[in-house]
Amino acid sequence: MNIPEKTNDIFERLSKGQFVCSNSTDEHICRLYDIIKENEDVLYDYFLAINFVLEKGEDHFYFSKREGKIDIENKILRAEKWIDLIDFLKSYDNSFTNGYRFYPNDIEVKIRVDISLRDKLDNLKRHIGDAKSYDEKINSLIKILEKEGFVELENEIGNQYKVVAAFKYVEQLILSINIPEEIQNEIPE
Repeated sequence: MNIPEKTNDIFERLSKGQFVCSNSTDEHICRLYDIIKENEDVLYDYFLAINFVLEKGEDHFYFSKREGKIDIENKILRAEKWIDLIDFLKSYDNSFTNGYRFYPNDIEVKIRVDISLRDKLDNLKRHIGDAKSYDEKINSLIKILEKEGFVELENEIGNQYKVVAAFKYVEQLILSINIPEEIQNEIPE
């Protein structure tokens, strides 16, 4: 097995729960993406030997780990968090997806004129903390997205962010939730 250079860098990033995206604003991460893509089979086998599964999404890679006993309640809470966050972001702008660029100030401006969006932001309190101002709430939300690897600061001077390919991961997660019609009426709204 011929292990490519930078495998350690790839492992360091992915083992922390981060993504390697093709459209990252960081050239080093883009290069890691190319290395993985060129050596996908070799790296899959290599990481599988140490109990990490190299997963490929749409223009991104990440690790999943084989689990013996699944903590379903914790996974449901995480899914609920992402459903709430995505609902807010898509309500802000339905085109909020991979490649989308935004300024936090633009979100704040829209919140000030859209009561429904303001209510959605206020309902995110349990996920983003007890921030008081809209500016603080939006920055808390962006910090979560940044920490999870779904957005990156593209322009520090203008404070412009870019949604990277890993965002598709959480979108696909939400789209994969299927509630059978026969129990939809039993779910309280």
